[in-house]
Amino acid sequence: MRFSLAIWIISVLTITSLFAQNEGWEIKAVSQNNYHAQAVANGMIGILPSEKPLQIKEVILNGVWDIYGRGGVSNIVHGINFLNMDLGVSTPKKNDVKWVSENQHIKDWSQTLNMYDATFTTAFNFDDIVEVKHQLIALRHLAYTGAIYIELKAKKNASIVVKNQLIVPDVNLPGKSMYHKFGEHGDLILSSISAKSPTGKYELAATTSFVFDSEKKPDVKMKEVSEKEVEASFTIELKKGETYSFTLVGSQCNTAQSVDAINEAERKAIYAHLEGYDRLKSRHDKAWEKLWESDIVIEGDNKAQLDVRQQLFNLYSFERKGTRLSVSPVGLSGNGYNGHVFWDTELWMFPTYLLMQPELAKNILDYRVDRLEQAKKNALAHGYEGAMFPWESALTGEEDTPTWALTGPFEQHITACIGLAFWKYYQVTQDKEWLETTGYEVLQNVADFWVSRVEKDENGVCHINNVVCADEYAENVNDNAFTNAAAIQVLRATVKAANILEKQPNKEWMEVANAIPVLVEEGITMEYDGYDGRMIKQADVNLLSFPLQYYSDKAQIKRNLEYYEPKITYSAPAMSHSILSVIASRLGDVENAYRLFQRGYIKNQKPPFNVITEQPDNDLAFFVTGSGGMMQAVLFGFGGLEITDNGVTQIPSSLPKQWKSMTIKGVGKDKQTFTIVNNEQ
Repeated sequence: MRFSLAIWIISVLTITSLFAQNEGWEIKAVSQNNYHAQAVANGMIGILPSEKPLQIKEVILNGVWDIYGRGGVSNIVHGINFLNMDLGVSTPKKNDVKWVSENQHIKDWSQTLNMYDATFTTAFNFDDIVEVKHQLIALRHLAYTGAIYIELKAKKNASIVVKNQLIVPDVNLPGKSMYHKFGEHGDLILSSISAKSPTGKYELAATTSFVFDSEKKPDVKMKEVSEKEVEASFTIELKKGETYSFTLVGSQCNTAQSVDAINEAERKAIYAHLEGYDRLKSRHDKAWEKLWESDIVIEGDNKAQLDVRQQLFNLYSFERKGTRLSVSPVGLSGNGYNGHVFWDTELWMFPTYLLMQPELAKNILDYRVDRLEQAKKNALAHGYEGAMFPWESALTGEEDTPTWALTGPFEQHITACIGLAFWKYYQVTQDKEWLETTGYEVLQNVADFWVSRVEKDENGVCHINNVVCADEYAENVNDNAFTNAAAIQVLRATVKAANILEKQPNKEWMEVANAIPVLVEEGITMEYDGYDGRMIKQADVNLLSFPLQYYSDKAQIKRNLEYYEPKITYSAPAMSHSILSVIASRLGDVENAYRLFQRGYIKNQKPPFNVITEQPDNDLAFFVTGSGGMMQAVLFGFGGLEITDNGVTQIPSSLPKQWKSMTIKGVGKDKQTFTIVNNEQ
């Protein structure tokens, strides 16, 4: 254990050297090597920058899935790369044009993520001729629109060709390209391209337009490079010492969310163009200022401050109010796990959204409400009552797990996790009207499912047989600890909800809850019937201590923690140890809690932006499930926050010795502030 801790410390020092801090808001990269992208997103569009200046790796669209790729099931759709740029530079003495895209002749390269205003800035010196500043923004107030601001400073007299390339990804089918020039609006010139999703089910369309900020407005030329790429370009002549800036705005729409993708993309691009950069940036900034009213301030540990903010930044980036869409394990940073929605959302991410951004949390519930009828059909198809939610969900709410994965039909604890998320939302908001009109129907159907799912033996014990555990190494076992305890807790919560609404609860809900077993042998909770002490993939039994809070006996909680921590594999997903950290905090062992807190994410950070991957030895990033786990360690462990029937309260807690204080701002519907001070310093 000491050896592992030493490795973590070395890792911290190495990673810290790769970024600079600006009052806990900025992460700066100075090396293009071993590059892992940090997404820039606004809840509907995710844009992945590249280590290559001005380039974009990919664009991910929220709420659009088509059947292609992994497992022959639905996969989140790659959008049109609509913000790809290039510069060609030449001098009067040398007529040959050198291009930035060749990734040569580049000096002083750096990239900076500013989390406060959600801007991603690349700066570099190209061939000692021009200094370039490139700022990328996924506009927060405009769901389908992004912008790029570019500033060029000439070090020599130079001719500069600027290109914007709209590129259809290989997986998508070609559509058509269009160009429009509107003389009545001055320099308003649109460059557009459309495409089909991989099966042709949906149409995608993207439109861009240059916005010139000065009187020097060059002539924009447009051409079709291929059936999958169009280009808009202009040439500008700069004298030594001269600075020139311009903006590119772009919008992207699709027929999963609008009837006419092409015209909608053009309308939104025209709107952005005529708003202009200053108005766009001002409204974007205000939207992010509003989000950051809910923040966590850590005094005394600069790295922890930056790391915690980065998790909030990504969680905030991947959701937006009013969309009725949920979050996949990698958010809008890629198509990992096909962009599907798992238990990751309700169990791991949802609590942070619920405390810090209740309106974003409601999206996650709305997504399930819209698919409740399909969950009922799923239960019926499996011979059960109520609602059985799928393990992997996408557009329709049908089961979207590849057939080779047993998690699809058997990892049924997700239904309990969803029900408990609905109950927690009521606990935090105390919104009785919502519970009456929306929440109770889901809870009732979840409870009915579990009543029909159990198998009662001759002694009246209600077993839940043949499931995949939360620990997915264990398949087709009986009486899994987490599945059983989650079912018990959601049945009890549904009875509470019925009483609040003065409805008559189904008497079987409590009868079954009281008859479901959680197996204990020699003082240790068994992960399942017949568990033999083998290694496990991720936390399972320990989830009974938190967040289920099935146990209140600290001796039992401590025994389970000490027994199962060594059994979690090195390559466990980046959230299990975060939950162990919460448990250690609540046992009063803050030193151990801090060790587990760091163990839960530091080894998973990848350069240059410290993006969290699912496992320490893979590159699936940004792993938002890990963000959710880490934030629970902060909020419910060190912060001592507690979700109760009376709302959000705070229990006694302690901070790591490295932290002087922590302030959690903007919590819950009343935007409460909680402060914890380290009295040992």
